[in-house]
Amino acid sequence: MAAVLPNTICTAKFCHENALGVSISLPWKVSRLASMCTRWRGFTGLTISAGNVDNPIAADSAFSNNSSTSSFSRTKVRRHTISVFVEDESGMINRIAGVFARRGYNIESLAVGLNKDKALFTIVVSGTEKVLQQVMEQLQKLVNVLKVEDISNEPQVERELMLVKVNAEPEQRVEIMWLVDIFRAKIVDISEHSLTIEDPGKMVAVQRNLSKFGIKEIARTGKIALRREKMGASAPFWRFSAASYPDLEGPQPVDAMVAGARDRTVVSESDYVGGDVYPVERYGDPSVNKVLDAHWGALNDGDTSGLRSHTLSILVNDLPGVLNIVTGVFARRGYNIQSLAVGHAETLGLSRITTVVPATDKSISNLVLQLYKLVEVHEVCDITHVPFAERELMLIKVAVNTAARHDVLDIASIFRAKAVDVCDHTITLELTGDLNKMVALQRLLEPFGICEVARTGRIALIRESGVDSTHLRGYSFPL
Repeated sequence: MAAVLPNTICTAKFCHENALGVSISLPWKVSRLASMCTRWRGFTGLTISAGNVDNPIAADSAFSNNSSTSSFSRTKVRRHTISVFVEDESGMINRIAGVFARRGYNIESLAVGLNKDKALFTIVVSGTEKVLQQVMEQLQKLVNVLKVEDISNEPQVERELMLVKVNAEPEQRVEIMWLVDIFRAKIVDISEHSLTIEDPGKMVAVQRNLSKFGIKEIARTGKIALRREKMGASAPFWRFSAASYPDLEGPQPVDAMVAGARDRTVVSESDYVGGDVYPVERYGDPSVNKVLDAHWGALNDGDTSGLRSHTLSILVNDLPGVLNIVTGVFARRGYNIQSLAVGHAETLGLSRITTVVPATDKSISNLVLQLYKLVEVHEVCDITHVPFAERELMLIKVAVNTAARHDVLDIASIFRAKAVDVCDHTITLELTGDLNKMVALQRLLEPFGICEVARTGRIALIRESGVDSTHLRGYSFPL
């Protein structure tokens, strides 16, 4: 019986006998192809891998071209960070999530910074370069989408935020607070048997070290990212500034640009770029302020109509398309989402969605009942009327020159913001806190010129201590 050498390579020149004179038993289809290669003297690039008849021969290993092996190798799947800037409207979150859901993508991370008329999505998904490019093209076709870009291949500042509630008996608190100090985290609530900790980074390490004490709840945001600016480079993003860029020579004032846009009554064909069905307006319209401003449309809790911002915590299965299903419930009923944060929960296979929705108490009760009807939803809690710890994370890129940099850093130190990136014409700050704190900082920085703003949305956990921090403030910040 002929010897079987599964790992023997047989070229077109030696198709039935190797250099040692040992005959090789090949499957029928491979033997037939080998005999054809022998008759074709001019072809020497094809290699045939001999395998056992009982085991199928993989297509990648059976036939390979030595001269272009890399061209046949499958493109690697990796994580991509996609930034999507849109003019906000009702149902926009559902439409963007639907683009990924229809293609079977499971969104690993989603952070949405929303204000009254604009939104910035930061989405993390895994896929190949080619397929992700197709998804970005589909996103660009949506109405009111201003910018879609993949910033995975560029230097970037990326941050996430986590609130974690751990069991903390009196004899364990010293060790827990020691770990909090090592990871530069913060304690936001202390009760008799638990601690609530805020961590703006190093999440995996923090969660691993705190797991031995027992983690009760976790609320996480998605990842936000801003591009790092290069030293000496010009500012390609100056159109997104809330004010005129100081380092550009003779920039046109924003008011003049808006006035000029209003005077244009005739629209020429050159003002549009081609789309699949409808013409798409050329990106770069100066009349659209392409940065999240400080007015985020927060509602006054003392509204006489009973309309107020409600914070919902939704525990769902971590499966593709779940976010699209949940946001579809809001979109079909006309709810306008003010804030949305999605992240992994304390239990493997579950995710926690934290959203802020303006509505009355009665309508929110009906909405909660509708959410409970979804198969993928495990728990829905309206924590508006109980004391809770809330946090948001913001990255803000400010236009500065050498003279203004010191003033910006002084303002940042007052708000306990950290500088995470500095170049010769911008500085990027990281800030965690509640809505009022972020509004105050952004308004103070607007005279310098705000280039980009990325926000995570609000995450919240119920305070076990029962202390309502809203009563500790002297007045609410006017919006």
